[in-house]
Amino acid sequence: MRLIIDCIDETNELTEEEQTKVVDLLQFAADVENVKQDAELSVTFVTNERIQEINRDYRDKNQPTDVISFALEEMGEGEIEIVGLEQPPMLGDIIISIPRAREQAIEYGHSFMRELGFLAVHGFLHLLGYDHMNDEDEKRMFTKQKEILDSYGLKRSADL
Repeated sequence: MRLIIDCIDETNELTEEEQTKVVDLLQFAADVENVKQDAELSVTFVTNERIQEINRDYRDKNQPTDVISFALEEMGEGEIEIVGLEQPPMLGDIIISIPRAREQAIEYGHSFMRELGFLAVHGFLHLLGYDHMNDEDEKRMFTKQKEILDSYGLKRSADL
């Protein structure tokens, strides 16, 4: 396996199969993106209330959202890169609201697993530096998401 993934379901709503599918999907995405072997990340599934707290505290947006990512490998201003120390990269954290994923699956007319997969891949691509701050970047990121999800078998019409 390419990634080391710490998967935490704070809601106790996901089945073991659903969590395993998310992990497998992220492993697949890591292969597509040629992520370094043994790169680490965490995926935490939370309530709307919890993701709203995180969104408020870290992004100054006092509302629930569907997914938040915190990349750990970004070099900030004034940080020093350590050269010669070979450690697997720590990609960061992906936080997904389970109630929001369920709501959006209904809203978009596809399966809960498709929506959960979409949010996981979306967060993962943010950890890898993808963004959607302008039209060009958005097209690139959303095209990549669709390619990964379709190749994995989680197409919009899938009822998995």
